[in-house]
Order: sequence, then C-alpha cells, then structure tokens
Amino acid sequence: MTPGTLYLVATPIGNLADITHRALQILHDVALIACEDTRHTHKLLSHYGINTKTISYHEHNEQQRATELIERLKQGSNIAVVSDAGTPSISDPGFRLVRAAIENGLTVVPVPGPSALISALIAAGLPTDEFFFAGFLPARANARRARLAELHSVPGTLIFYEAPHRLAGTLKDAYEILGEREAVVARELTKLHEEIRRGRLSKLAAEYADKKNDIRGEIVVLIDRNVIGVATKAETSIGVLVDQFEEAGMDHRAALKKAARELGLSRAEAYRKLLSERSAS
Repeated sequence: MTPGTLYLVATPIGNLADITHRALQILHDVALIACEDTRHTHKLLSHYGINTKTISYHEHNEQQRATELIERLKQGSNIAVVSDAGTPSISDPGFRLVRAAIENGLTVVPVPGPSALISALIAAGLPTDEFFFAGFLPARANARRARLAELHSVPGTLIFYEAPHRLAGTLKDAYEILGEREAVVARELTKLHEEIRRGRLSKLAAEYADKKNDIRGEIVVLIDRNVIGVATKAETSIGVLVDQFEEAGMDHRAALKKAARELGLSRAEAYRKLLSERSAS
C-alpha cells in the first residue's frame, strides 16, 4: 500500500479570494481536511463548493489527533491541514504532525499562500532583508518585557502577533525596552477594515493607549532594527553603521552594502559618503 501525503495548505487571512487554484484542488481531492476549527473552515469550503470530510485538529487535541492522522496517512489517505487563517504551523497547530510524519517517512508537501506576517512585512515600509518573527509575546507584563529585552539586539525587523487588549501595553513596553524606533501596526489585513499605521514607537504607544478599549481584530506589530535609534536616516553616519556590521562579523564590502540598503543609497553613493565622513574626521 502506498502511504498518503500530508499537505499543509495556506488559506485566506480575511478575503476569501486570496486562495490559490492549487490549494482549492487539493482541498477538493484529499480524503480528509484537518482543521483548527471545522466550523470556520466549512465557511471557506462552502464558498467554493467543496464537500471533503473534515476533522478537528487544534492545540487541545493536537497530540492525540496527530497519532490518528499518521495512521490514516500510513493506510494511504491523503490529508490536508489548514488553520483558521493563513499558513499552518505558523503560530497555529501543525508542527507536531509534521514532525511525526517526517519521523514515519511520510511525504509532507507545503501549499503556499497567505501569511499575515509576510503580508504585514511587505506593506510596512521597514527593512525586509532580515526579519525575526517572534509569534505572540508573553501575556504577563514582566515576562513580555524580559522577552523584548532578549530581542533588543536582533539585527532585523521584529515581527509579533498581538491580541487587541494587549496592544497598548505591548507598544508601551516596546518603547521603554527597545527605545525609539520606527514601528508599524497592521490590523485586519485583507479585510474590510484593514488598517496599517506607521510611526515612531512613542507615537504609536500614545495613540493606542488613548483608544485601547476600541481596538478589534487580528494584529501584527513590526518594529525596526536597532541601528538608527532616535536619529533619522539622513542624520545617521554610514561609518557608524559599517563599523557596527563589521563588528557583527561582516567583511567590509558586505557591511558597506548592508549600510547602503539601510540608508536607501546606491553602493556608489554609500562609498562616497563613507569616504567623505572619514576624510573629514
């Protein structure tokens, strides 16, 4: 008997049109769809006229259900895994099942599509060459602040998911722990009330503190890396950036290229600016 294949299928994060033809075909063809919430997934399946059998697969039954699903795969059934929105295993169930499938020599196939963190990142206007996704920060303030302190020196754009009732506290803690940085709050992406707010952490923290009881929906918080601090990019010394990147282990050419990207300069412009700075010092 040929074992079945486990498909990890990304589904819309809001707009039901944001699903690929391949994803719809797989959801139609598999023997079973494992859903984070079967009621939620049925809305999507009904919209596209898909009648495939579903089964619940969420954080509370993940371990038990994974064993059952592995047995079905071994018996030849193809199974798709979906979360309520976006890509399975990204802050959603899926990891344990994938590990179990790999350990049992089963085929795992990603079916890419919507992801809230990627959607937010590409629209944020913050650097995209390096980023660090930290999922949800701890709910308790002390643990959240400790986690932010651990991430202080990460050399990339920080990305978090956050609950509406914790957003104001998270922005306040981020400003106090990380210092002044450019940040973005992306809310309800691809939905009717989509909102992307950009600004310094201090500004956003104050803004959301004033309306913390009115915040709704799914939220992604993005925070710029710690290379500029309170200075604007125009005020930033390219020499300081190059030195920082070299201290982090880059060779001079790579450090100059990265500094140029940070400041929105061509490599030639960055090189001229660096020579000018160093000849003036």
